[in-house]
Amino acid sequence: MNSPFLTAEWRRLVMLNFEIDPVELSEFVPAGTEIDFWEGKTFVSLVAFQFLHTKVLGVPIPFHRNFDEVNLRFYVRHRASGEWRRGVVFVREVVPRFAIAAVARWIYKENYVSLPMRSTLAAPSPQANGRASYSWRHAGQWLTIGGEYHGDPFYPEPGSQEEFITEHYWGYSSKRNRGTIEYQVEHPQWRVWEAVSTQLDGDFAGFYGKQFANSLASSPSSTFVAEGSPVTVRQGQAILGTAAN
Repeated sequence: MNSPFLTAEWRRLVMLNFEIDPVELSEFVPAGTEIDFWEGKTFVSLVAFQFLHTKVLGVPIPFHRNFDEVNLRFYVRHRASGEWRRGVVFVREVVPRFAIAAVARWIYKENYVSLPMRSTLAAPSPQANGRASYSWRHAGQWLTIGGEYHGDPFYPEPGSQEEFITEHYWGYSSKRNRGTIEYQVEHPQWRVWEAVSTQLDGDFAGFYGKQFANSLASSPSSTFVAEGSPVTVRQGQAILGTAAN
């Protein structure tokens, strides 16, 4: 097992999930992986969350410990050691700190960008819904995703869409030589709230590309807020760039 590269807490994850034609994802699928389906459907997710108490190689970095992140991701799997490893591929990730984006591009070959960000968070109470919304500024406009929720969080039912979206524990990214980097993400199972309302404002097709225009212009297949937990991201390694069988 590779040693930890990053430890942190991921909290109040807003997850908006959209069906997409798998053909639209073909150019993004890393070598050695294949698209992971849920009940025959393919999904992309807009995910935004708090990144807290961050340490790199066990060391806290001043002014870079607590920040927001938003990403667009989809789901793949890779065959290794006689079993399927279920993972995610990030199309684009946004953080407010340039150094964080630079390190992620260098170490994991991820498509990170640094942009101004802001968030609004409120815990649920007997009198009001909880709320989590995250925004980032691009081309002079703010893009925002968010959700309202109430009640107590619950563990997703086995086989549910919530379980499928949250239970992927590997990350995959493409190298310039068409190889693939694989890294492990460790965290306990997350409890979730189903969102009672969803916020989705901005030119997402313009930000993410024409392949995602139809999906992100439609209503989400599901929206929920995950409670989150401490996480460990282990150092990545190159895997063979051959198709999985």
